[in-house]
Amino acid sequence: MNYPPFTSYQIGDYLITALSDGNMPARLDLLSGIGTVDAELIQHSAGIVEPGNIHIYCYLIRGRGRTILVDTGTGGLNNVGGQLENKLSEVGVSPDDVDTVLLTHGHPDHIGGLLDAEGRPAYKHAELHLHPLEAEYWHDDEKMKMASERGQRNFMMVRRILEGYAAKLKFINGSEITKNIFPVWLPGHTPGHTGFCIRTGDKGLLIWGDIVHFPHIQSAHPNVSIEFDCNPTQAKETRKKILEQVVREKLLVAGMHLGRSGFANVLMADSGYHICYSQE
Repeated sequence: MNYPPFTSYQIGDYLITALSDGNMPARLDLLSGIGTVDAELIQHSAGIVEPGNIHIYCYLIRGRGRTILVDTGTGGLNNVGGQLENKLSEVGVSPDDVDTVLLTHGHPDHIGGLLDAEGRPAYKHAELHLHPLEAEYWHDDEKMKMASERGQRNFMMVRRILEGYAAKLKFINGSEITKNIFPVWLPGHTPGHTGFCIRTGDKGLLIWGDIVHFPHIQSAHPNVSIEFDCNPTQAKETRKKILEQVVREKLLVAGMHLGRSGFANVLMADSGYHICYSQE
């Protein structure tokens, strides 16, 4: 099936567009709480040809005179992703047009695009919004010491980014960010992992960050966690809570590792849930 290059939804005054930064490899054996064979079966049953390959999405929000970007992809780190800037150009947006960057959390596939090749802010006119617990985590020297070599590089990258954007760094406090756009604290994957909900009238969209990495697996089995979770127990509880909420409130969801269109509905299914991609 051919999918449109860009999928957008209008929620009130805002047009939300899914922009793919590309794909990245993520082995199924990074998951815990499910065997690799069972995980592969779920992936194949969902029509996924490459079961260990996941999407990287960012989201562009335009309306009410604002140009907002949620996450910035990898920036091409380790030859993964790096397509966001071209995708922005294709929809008529330059990095200089972006007035706000909302960060779900500080992992490299979400913040790698914040600095250019010279290490300068790529979105030089943008405020950077981040949960304070996220900044606290990445500035914790003890946690950095306990991290692997690769993990320590991530800590240093986050610190460089926060230093580069220091003059325009805003900490999320739970209040409305701008008209009808609210932060939603979703801890577990990282301490300050945050989603962003856009509500108007009876319509709502939740950009839920990394609630799932393998959508079909972790919706059907919310207890399945991934090695990248800082607090797997908390991540599971947050996932269960938010899956129940989006079903109850009939929210459209967007996520950085959703497939296909980048948007989905969540339905009840057996003991878990079912991801139903939009515009299929």
